[in-house]
Amino acid sequence: MEGRKPFLSVYGHVTIDQIISIGKFPAINESVDVLDKKTTLGGTGTNIAVAAALLGTPTALCAFIGEDFSQTYENEISRSGVIMDELVRVEGYETSQAMVINDLSLEQKVLFYQGPQGSASKLGILLKDMASRSSFVHFCTGEPEYYLSVIEAIRCNKLNIAVDPAQEIYKMWNEDKLNKTLAFADFLFCNAYEAKVIERYLGIDDVMNLDLKLIVRTDGAEGSVAKLDGEMMKIPAVDGDVVVDATGAGDTYRAGFYTGLYNGYDIRDSLILAAATSSYVVEKVGALTNIPSWDAVVKRARKYI
Repeated sequence: MEGRKPFLSVYGHVTIDQIISIGKFPAINESVDVLDKKTTLGGTGTNIAVAAALLGTPTALCAFIGEDFSQTYENEISRSGVIMDELVRVEGYETSQAMVINDLSLEQKVLFYQGPQGSASKLGILLKDMASRSSFVHFCTGEPEYYLSVIEAIRCNKLNIAVDPAQEIYKMWNEDKLNKTLAFADFLFCNAYEAKVIERYLGIDDVMNLDLKLIVRTDGAEGSVAKLDGEMMKIPAVDGDVVVDATGAGDTYRAGFYTGLYNGYDIRDSLILAAATSSYVVEKVGALTNIPSWDAVVKRARKYI
């Protein structure tokens, strides 16, 4: 894959996911039986990059993995078509791991080991070559200080920078880090829960009040809300066949969005295509087990565009 020019570069965790289904969450000191268990390749960085590549978007994954990362999973990423020039194996770390626990109503709780992506600034390796050649750069989970150093190194290039703290907003970000990073951002992605934390950190009533080119807040089954160049828009949820597992739905939403842009759609229609992409992913367990063809995404989205 060396030498290919990415349209999109993605920064985020490469994670081994254990997805567990239970009847109900246990109380303290209570034990409940596991109804189903599956181990898959995951992580926000992997999910967005692999899904975007499978949909046909030239995508680079810029991330750190541990010395234990299996060749099987590395081959899986490679087969998707992801540009892996800046997927770096680090000695002395195990790869990031997540235990994702779903109850019967698909509410989630997650136990997470950061791995090297959570300590990237200590590694002395600045991954910036792929991003500097991209049209869009998406920063999701990982260490905010490291991402800010990358942004400062690439911001002189003509590219669009998206900030997407995801679940890290609760524990790795604060007012200062958000303000510094958003000062360089064009796009902000969050879900409804994360938006509340951002609002609290920044002392604002609504995340949509931020002065950015594009702000996207996903609201689960209710669809999503976006503000583009000051104009509010409602993006409907796209109906699929069934909802089995919500793992990775937000990540593949982002992959569908960038694939829409890559294929020449405007931002609003790309957000509808994003919703159509995630409607396929929730039909099976795992974030990357049901990535549709781009033609299938367009077909499902057509009545909404």
